[in-house]
Amino acid sequence: MKKALLSLFIFLTAYGIQAQEVITPYRSVYLELGGAGMAYSFNYDFRFDQSRMDSWGMRVGAGGYGREGDSFFSLPVMVNRLYGKGPHYFELGAGLTFFAFNNERYSYCTSGYVDTNGMYICTSTSSEEYPYEFILPVDGSPSVMGTMNFGYRKIPVDGGFTWRVSLTPIFNNNGFWPLFAGFGFGYAF
Repeated sequence: MKKALLSLFIFLTAYGIQAQEVITPYRSVYLELGGAGMAYSFNYDFRFDQSRMDSWGMRVGAGGYGREGDSFFSLPVMVNRLYGKGPHYFELGAGLTFFAFNNERYSYCTSGYVDTNGMYICTSTSSEEYPYEFILPVDGSPSVMGTMNFGYRKIPVDGGFTWRVSLTPIFNNNGFWPLFAGFGFGYAF
């Protein structure tokens, strides 16, 4: 009887160990402040090879804000590669951030005269759009910026709380800004 129980215990233990799969947390959702989403963005990141973290992947996000007279929307899309062993990874990536904003107009007087009371009377006006810049001058809305990513990610080997910090140079047809950065935190699964 003891041998049968011991054999059953060994079988169940070996089966339980064999049945446990190592699950790689190849997906994550996170909030990033700064970075490719510019102001902030909510992102979904995944690896193309679900069995390896140190591989190629992609992220897609959405961010923006809206307040009286001002709004902004961004959509970062990047391809990235992780290098290293869990839980520490170096991230290298590149992509595009599509964005749109409201571009308000302002009016100003182009000609006029001073009346008998000393008041200036405008006889003709003109209007222009306020110039818009997000670190670099932008030609209008909608627009696109190129982004790169050089950063560190901490992803627990069995999933859970993850965080990242990165240097995110941005560029468009009006220039290049190498010192933009981002910080993100979220959940890997």
